[in-house]
Amino acid sequence: MKKLEHYVNSGGERLRCGYTTGSCATGAAKAAAIMLLSNNPVSEVFLETPAGIDLELEVEEYEIGEDFAIASIKKDSGDDPDSTAGIMIYAKVMLNDSGIINITGGEGIGKISKKGIYGEIGDYAINPGPREQIKNALRKVSADQGFDVIIYAPEGVEISKKTYNENIGIKGGISIIGTKGIVFPMSEEALIKTIEMEIDSVVLNKGTDYRLNLTPGNYGEKYAKEFFPEISTVIVSNYFGSSLRYAYSKGFRKFLLIGHIGKFSKLSVGSFQTHNQYCDLRMEAFVYYLALRGVDSSILKEVDNFVSAEEATEFVFNNNLEFIFDDMEKGAAARIKKYLKDPDIEVEVKIYSMKRGMLND
Repeated sequence: MKKLEHYVNSGGERLRCGYTTGSCATGAAKAAAIMLLSNNPVSEVFLETPAGIDLELEVEEYEIGEDFAIASIKKDSGDDPDSTAGIMIYAKVMLNDSGIINITGGEGIGKISKKGIYGEIGDYAINPGPREQIKNALRKVSADQGFDVIIYAPEGVEISKKTYNENIGIKGGISIIGTKGIVFPMSEEALIKTIEMEIDSVVLNKGTDYRLNLTPGNYGEKYAKEFFPEISTVIVSNYFGSSLRYAYSKGFRKFLLIGHIGKFSKLSVGSFQTHNQYCDLRMEAFVYYLALRGVDSSILKEVDNFVSAEEATEFVFNNNLEFIFDDMEKGAAARIKKYLKDPDIEVEVKIYSMKRGMLND
């Protein structure tokens, strides 16, 4: 597999770019079409991307049949932490007499199961950008020939379990995505966009006149299903500020947030980006809420020396100070109202720990 030697600077780091599943599908389709028309193998294929960066993609596998050709391209995600890195994307191309390019999916490509995704329910999750990219590439192979294209990825079913696809309404495989054809290693931007798409999907399928649950990860989602099965959950990782603002802009006025004490101790003192690289206010939050209740300074100093929120949580329970969790939940809710500049919204915050589960039932 050829690596793309194109770099960007992000956060003071020099990061290597990659190419999208859309570019992989396009490269595979173009290589297969060339082989189908020439009846000769192709080892590399040249591709122009919407980002203006040209690619020379290595064809990993190929097959030329009597009335079809197949080619595959391996995904290069560069320095972006992408679950689909290294996946093989295949295209099977056949001729038709209509002059039209038809594109569909096959094994390992997910299907749309909810409104709000690019396409109709039941369609394969091949976004409009990659569809256009494939058509443009094939028109450079033949200006008027009709092609039937099947995009598939045998590893896609398993790899999709590591993605957000099912949460946003894509089941059974990966998505063929990428508006620019190039993966720029800015995973924060991509993750926020995914969160927004999931919120959009909830709006289209259920509306906004009920509580929306925002949670950092899988454990919060599990607790939501156990205690609040009637409401929709969106996993937002560390991006509570941007997620709350976006959901509010879409019309939500009732919120439930379920999260681990490590992240929500930070939220309780007004940190709306909870990743450690931005802030670490866990012990400060414990000290703050205990101090508001007049707890002795010797205890505050002891808590301030703890390393983990789980450790501080056990200390709190062992010293009959667990009232702090109710205070933290109410404090986080108050800060969310202030953050969104709307004192009339409904906000409930629920905190759990790994050892004790929900801390304030």
